Amino acid sequence: MGTDTSGATPADPVPAGPVPAGPLPAGTVPAGTVPAELTSACADISTATDADVIAGIKPSYVAAPASTAEAAGLLAAAAKLGLTVVARGSGSRLRWGSPPARCDLVVDTRRLDQVLEHAAGDLVVRVQTGVALADLAAVLATAGQRLALDPPGSGTDGGGTVGGGTVGGVLATNSAGPLRYRFGAPRDLLIGITVVRPDGVVARSGGKVVKNVAGYDLGKLFAGSYGTLGLITEATFRLHPLPDVSTWLTLDLADAESAADAVHAIADSPLWPSAIELDWPAADAQIAVSVLLEGDETSVLSRADRMRILLARPTAGSPSGQRKRPDGTPIHRTPKAASADHGAQSRDPEGAGGGVAGGPFPAARPPADRRGRAPNDGTCVRVGFWVGQLARVLGTVRTAGVANGVDPAIGGSAGAGVLDVWVAADAGAAAVGRFVAELRAGLAALSAGGVVPSVASAVVVWAPPDVHDAVDAWGPAPSLELMRAVKDQFDPEHRMAPGRFAGGI
Repeated sequence: MGTDTSGATPADPVPAGPVPAGPLPAGTVPAGTVPAELTSACADISTATDADVIAGIKPSYVAAPASTAEAAGLLAAAAKLGLTVVARGSGSRLRWGSPPARCDLVVDTRRLDQVLEHAAGDLVVRVQTGVALADLAAVLATAGQRLALDPPGSGTDGGGTVGGGTVGGVLATNSAGPLRYRFGAPRDLLIGITVVRPDGVVARSGGKVVKNVAGYDLGKLFAGSYGTLGLITEATFRLHPLPDVSTWLTLDLADAESAADAVHAIADSPLWPSAIELDWPAADAQIAVSVLLEGDETSVLSRADRMRILLARPTAGSPSGQRKRPDGTPIHRTPKAASADHGAQSRDPEGAGGGVAGGPFPAARPPADRRGRAPNDGTCVRVGFWVGQLARVLGTVRTAGVANGVDPAIGGSAGAGVLDVWVAADAGAAAVGRFVAELRAGLAALSAGGVVPSVASAVVVWAPPDVHDAVDAWGPAPSLELMRAVKDQFDPEHRMAPGRFAGGI
């Protein structure tokens, strides 16, 4: 797989040289030259370096347009030359999905870095897609607002977004973190989008108001398309106020059924959780369920007290009303104390103050920062499912792990029906391949005897090259023929990130 090139700088631009007309087959580009069509379309263009390698493929050129118009001219020139194109923001998600089959031109969005419009009174922002989420968060925080995204690879600081790559990368992968439970994924916060088609034609959808029905909903089509349909250059999002206080409560549990009960109890409560996370680091470890509460200080204090009472109640199912372990000992469901050194997560620099249940105000991050796991940590499989199937999904993962000699860590937005499963880097590719295959088979079997078919899926988000060789990253894809028809409509020559999406799209 490719490397993170977020800190890479392109080589100095080189002058255009004589290049044969028409499409350029891979490997036929004269060394040290850039076609005149590209240099005339984009001011910042150079030949690629080793830092630009993507999944073992070294492109010929790297271009960095600074506007939608410049990007349109660049893609039109690339179409004339028959070049394949891969978009790159910070580079933090280039390893996600399948490796591209070919890449001639990298379109680097680092110069598309402007916040074009912030209508604070309307809770709307319009940005270019090369804007880093951390930079956008800083701009919005001055107005007490946020884009409620905290994707994998970022950190969450009092409800704001820190790090996590660029707007375009998050949109292209439709990547979301714990806040997904309350606010949804990027596609749910997107209300307007500007894209450049592979032939250089600019298309726009949506607008600057939340209730908008202008044109086709290109935003939901392009979100999660991994750059295979075109280049996203601008996006308009609806915003939310920054909370005054954010706090996590964490509960340690002994088995999957108890964890599922806790998740369902939190989700069914009227206490407005912003996130419901689960972390199960190993089969013989306890399962931590965490809930994020946000809002004004008085509200959060009150809801935290009520949440503690809710989670301390006995679990129905045993004669005494309390779930027991196989040895007969009771399972106690008591939220553990938050780490004292975190302090209160508040926009008040002096801290939120106050207390919960007689102790210090709890302010802890999720039990394990799953979002900080780097792509070189091994293999990450993302599992999506109906939340009501949580206990069975957890059991399916563990069963597949035992059968294939791996002990994966499990964590993610259990309340939203999304979990990440990590297999250690030292696991053999063959064992990982068997594990993924058995996991997919087990998830498919969840429909057995049910009235509503299961929609559970398992997608390999990132993996070492030998695992990618042994596993279909996307697995069975419903409506694959429809997706191929959409690809043919938008990119008939299959030049945008070919092979990165399901079915080789």
